[in-house]
Amino acid sequence: MHSFKRYLTIYLALWKNSVTRETMFKGNFLLWILVEIIWFSLQLCFISVLFLHTDTIGSWTKWQVVMLVGASQFIQQIYQAFFLVNCVNLSELVRTGKMDFLLLLPVNSRFVLSLRQVDLGGFVNASFGVAVMLYAARQIPIAPAFTTVLGFLALCVVGVLIHYCLMFMLASVSFWTVRAQGIVYGYYNLFNIARLPDEAFRGVFKAVFTFVLPVLLVSNVPVRLLTDTLHSQFWLLVLLGMAVVCALASEWVWRISLRRYTSASS
Repeated sequence: MHSFKRYLTIYLALWKNSVTRETMFKGNFLLWILVEIIWFSLQLCFISVLFLHTDTIGSWTKWQVVMLVGASQFIQQIYQAFFLVNCVNLSELVRTGKMDFLLLLPVNSRFVLSLRQVDLGGFVNASFGVAVMLYAARQIPIAPAFTTVLGFLALCVVGVLIHYCLMFMLASVSFWTVRAQGIVYGYYNLFNIARLPDEAFRGVFKAVFTFVLPVLLVSNVPVRLLTDTLHSQFWLLVLLGMAVVCALASEWVWRISLRRYTSASS
């Protein structure tokens, strides 16, 4: 309990620093929110154009797909709020030697590296995803039970953690290559695949983005649960299993990476 309170105090201090940083650059904060809104709107326009030529994608109706886009936006932005900047900055810390100072702190180094900055704009953008989901739910229409909503939120948390573990593992490549921002942003761009129904894909492509980089599972499974179209528990178990695998692999890669680090003075 003492350790928990200590880390909570540290995290609150990190939040305070993040808020101070955002208030210093208000224009940048508002600009990125505007950019995200435009991009999100374009995604919805794409779905609207797509359904001018078809009624369903597999078993997915138009408004179920719109809900999927909203859920994907919500998961992506929550991930971005907590973890994206920190994963991207890891390679820069290694390159400049600033990693030395973080490793010397009397706290878990991965905790500080993963949570030292918070992107407050991500929470604002996530709210737009929620608004789209609520509108789509009225159009379907569905009225999920409270326990179903809790299950959906829990699976969203699992999805965020999967994204974090995979991206942190990719960012750890910087201990070998020095610069890994391209790899990290490359994975971030794959988030767009999560906005599409899993039934739109076949063969090797679907297998890779389900069992290797599970971006399809991250948003499809929670939305299927919310819309009562998750007819088998298999995919739920796969999502949870992939979360465990990603967490273990991420920690293993991180420990190996730390052994390779020789500090800025070496």
